[in-house]
Amino acid sequence: MTNVYLAGPFFDDEQIARIERVEAALEQNPQVDSVFSPRKDEIPGLTMGTPEWATQTFQMDVSQIDHADVVVAISDFVDDQVDSGTAFEIGYAFHSKKPVVLFHEKDTVLNLMLAESLHAYLKTAKDLAEYDFNSLPESHYHGKVF
Repeated sequence: MTNVYLAGPFFDDEQIARIERVEAALEQNPQVDSVFSPRKDEIPGLTMGTPEWATQTFQMDVSQIDHADVVVAISDFVDDQVDSGTAFEIGYAFHSKKPVVLFHEKDTVLNLMLAESLHAYLKTAKDLAEYDFNSLPESHYHGKVF
């Protein structure tokens, strides 16, 4: 069974709807044992934006990437408007030799650093629900990059 770290922004209604679709797809995948989603796994008792919250959230998220078997990252930006937190999580996972499965349902250009760091490229929630997390088949992005 696979432990997944879910990276992606959740700052507006569109992003929240997208991350909810991804969470549901991962729940449907029988090979996924657990999903750590920073959106749902806030540290209780801390006030968002405080130094204590920032330090503890950073440490928790990095620890969860370390614990994960794979990072599923949502690319929902428009061209060069990349969410910096998601970009960090992808870079950290890549450096840690964790496979990155990039979910990219928008028809936008990818940053070359994201396109080159991914292990698998998926476009739909159905693809994610059916992805073989045991064998982790590779698939690559073949669109434009910047």
